[in-house]
Amino acid sequence: MKWRIFSALVCGLVLAAPHGQAAEYPSRPIKLIVPYAAGGPTDVLGRMIGDYLGRDLKQTVVVENKAGAQGAIGAEAAARSEPDGYTLFFTAASLFVLNPQLYKKLPYDPDRDFRMLAVITDLPVLMEVHPSVPAKTVAEFVAYARQNPGKLNFGSAGTGGTTHLAGEMFKQMAGVDMVHVAYKGAGPALQDLLSGNIQLMFDTLGTALPPVKGGLLRPLAVSSAQRIAELPDVPTMAESGYPDYAVSVWYGVAAPSKVPDDVVQKLKASLDRALSDDTFRASLDKVGFTPLRPKSQAEIDKFVTTDRARWAAVIKALNISLD
Repeated sequence: MKWRIFSALVCGLVLAAPHGQAAEYPSRPIKLIVPYAAGGPTDVLGRMIGDYLGRDLKQTVVVENKAGAQGAIGAEAAARSEPDGYTLFFTAASLFVLNPQLYKKLPYDPDRDFRMLAVITDLPVLMEVHPSVPAKTVAEFVAYARQNPGKLNFGSAGTGGTTHLAGEMFKQMAGVDMVHVAYKGAGPALQDLLSGNIQLMFDTLGTALPPVKGGLLRPLAVSSAQRIAELPDVPTMAESGYPDYAVSVWYGVAAPSKVPDDVVQKLKASLDRALSDDTFRASLDKVGFTPLRPKSQAEIDKFVTTDRARWAAVIKALNISLD
C-alpha cells in the first residue's frame, strides 16, 4: 500500500512538472542571439527588443552576438540550443528567405528548426545615385543606363544579400545592363558611392538617409508601397513605373521549433505587446525602424512564404549559388 501511494505521488509530480515549469517561465535569464556584429543597426534593434522583453517578462534578457557566414553561425547556434524558451533568435529576411535559396547546404533549416514569433519591422530600400549621374527620376536613370550599357556600377553589402538582389531585380524589370560590385558590408559600399567610384545603390534607410538628407546623394525612388515620411518628395517605385517592384528588409524574432506551445504563447504575447506599445514604437521610429503591428501566426507564416516566392524568381533567373 505504501509503495502504491509513493508511486502515485511520483507519477503525479512527473505529470505536473511541465505545467509548473511553463507557469513559472521565465525563471532565469533569456539569451537572444543576434547573428551580426555588435554596434550595427541589426544589433541595435535586437537590443531594443531584448530590453522590452526583459521588462515585460520581468527577467534578464542577454544579447549574444554570433556574427559570421552571413548570419549562419548565429542561426546554427540558435537552432541547436535547448528548446526550452531560454534561447531566442533575432533573425532577418536574408536568413529565412534568401540563404535557403542561395546555398545548397546550410547548417540550419528555417522551416524545420525555427518558429517565427514576430516580424518587428519591414524596411524598404532607397534607390540612390551619386550626383554625377545626370538623372533626377527613375525614368531618366533608365534612359541614361540604356545609353551607357555596362558602364554603370551598383554597389551592395555583399553578393546574395537584399541590397544586391534589389539591384538585380531592378535590372530585370527595367531592362538595363549594370555591373554589380560586392562589398563587405553596406558601409564600404556607401563610402565608394559617396566618392563616385560607383554610381548607384539600393540601400536600406538606416544607412541611406543621412547622406541623402545631407545632399550628398540623390534619391530616385523608395521601394515601399507608400512614400515615407522622412522623404515625402521621393516617389515610390510604383509611382515611377514599376508597380511590381517590391523589396524590403525585415527583422523578426524566432524560437527553436520544439519550444513548448505555452512558452511560445507567452513569448509571442510579450512581443505583441511591444508592437502595440506607443512608447516602444516611438523609440524604434526614432532610430529609423518603423515597427509593424502584431501579426497572427498564420499571418507571419504567409508573410515569410510570400517573401520567399518573390525572391525565388530573381534568384532562379540569375542562377546564383553561393556554395
